[in-house]
Amino acid sequence: MLKVRRALISVWDKKGIGDFAKRISKLNIEIVSTGKTAKLFRQNNIAVSEVSSLTEFPEILSGRVKTLHPKVFGGILANKKHPLHIEEMRSLNIIPIDMVVVNLYPFAAKLKDKLTTDEILEYIDIGGHSLLRAAAKNYKNVVCISSREQYKSVIEELEKNKGFISQETLRDLAAAAFYLAKEYDNDIYGYFNPRKVVTWDWEKLANLRYGENPHQKAGLYRLLRSPSVKFEQIQGKELSYNNFMDLDTALCCVKEFSDPAAVIVKHSTPCGVGTDKKLVNAYKKAYSADPLSSFGGIVGFNRKVDKFTAQALLKSGFKECVIAPAYSKEALKYFAEKKNLRIIEIDFSKISLGFKGVRAGVFGYLIQDSDTQVVDKSKFKVVTEKKPTQSQMKDLVFAWKVVKHVKSNAIVAVKNGNLLGIGGGQPSRVGAVKIALGKSSALIKGAVLASDAFFPKEDSIKLAYRKGIRAIICPGGSIKDQEVIDCCNKYGIAMIFTGIRHFRH
Repeated sequence: MLKVRRALISVWDKKGIGDFAKRISKLNIEIVSTGKTAKLFRQNNIAVSEVSSLTEFPEILSGRVKTLHPKVFGGILANKKHPLHIEEMRSLNIIPIDMVVVNLYPFAAKLKDKLTTDEILEYIDIGGHSLLRAAAKNYKNVVCISSREQYKSVIEELEKNKGFISQETLRDLAAAAFYLAKEYDNDIYGYFNPRKVVTWDWEKLANLRYGENPHQKAGLYRLLRSPSVKFEQIQGKELSYNNFMDLDTALCCVKEFSDPAAVIVKHSTPCGVGTDKKLVNAYKKAYSADPLSSFGGIVGFNRKVDKFTAQALLKSGFKECVIAPAYSKEALKYFAEKKNLRIIEIDFSKISLGFKGVRAGVFGYLIQDSDTQVVDKSKFKVVTEKKPTQSQMKDLVFAWKVVKHVKSNAIVAVKNGNLLGIGGGQPSRVGAVKIALGKSSALIKGAVLASDAFFPKEDSIKLAYRKGIRAIICPGGSIKDQEVIDCCNKYGIAMIFTGIRHFRH
């Protein structure tokens, strides 16, 4: 435990620092501070000494040099258990400093203000950066506070322990300071380097049994400085690499719908999607789309799972995982009968779809924004003579939401809110149409079709017509668009162009 007697406080962002200073003052901790921060303390009747009184040297160069002095850094870097350090401090009249509270000039934030080079240089922190590194290096002897988010936990520990703080906390604070300093320098390096520099830090959350195959190693990581969704595994076996991939697809797809929805995913592609006023009916619709492929699938729900939905799921055969925002006690009781079934609870309100997609290949790493484009019916353009009916439009929107999450080339067929067929991951678009419309014409007749990209030829339209498709939604954008539109007009098919492509490789 470290006893804190003296604190050096020098902060750019002064939010919360007044209350923090008042509370440490009540613990008889002496405060030393710099210009504007010291002025704020005096205005609030908080006892404070200026750094210049400690160094016997004024701030110079318009404030560029305030704390860069041997008496400051000697007081921070001294090992309080080292006899020679103690003796040298006494001979040089250096006062020990037990706490450093600093937040840095907002360099990264100021980059957005389009400042001149001379102006932005003034936001490169030197003294504060050096104070943090010195305090973090000597963390066994100094509390290093680098963010105002740390004020609450630190002061509560100090008050609880009557001015003492634990070595565990000291080490955690030091690690946070070094990470902040590293990221701060990365931002500066990115400014001076004419090329785009991306630096990411990954924290391993768990080792996985293996990757896509048993001979591949794998782990689950979280990107630091980025929000990560928290989840709880309520029961079941350990989650695998493939489970996480399928869970991701299930979550992203089911979040497309505002009504109660269920999605069944197999090999990173939806094989069943359903919506209804009741969640159990939504699941039954999803299952009916492709009962065979749903075996061993991942099921995602966007509502609390009740006992009726749990019963329906268990009756529909083997499933690997279920993920939902919540579960009723009765549902969990039913699921407990299947001990290997993985039950995952996740807070949907915390899920962000603005993450970056990263792929590794022989040429390097490919990085892109995630496809967060939402359905905007106001941008739909009916390009055929025949317009879709109100019922068809509802099905077209449903199909368009689903096709976004199917591997390219992707085709989805929907009728009366029911998913009838999916064709995905095919090298030809007409091949995907054949798979999606593989059911009998009696089921497909009068259905609608969604395509993740434009139709390069008329062959898919002709096949769709023969199978009974009467409305189509796609991005458009082919040099053969007019020929495709003419073909739709010939067969009385309504077609909508969205202007948005949803390739998913």
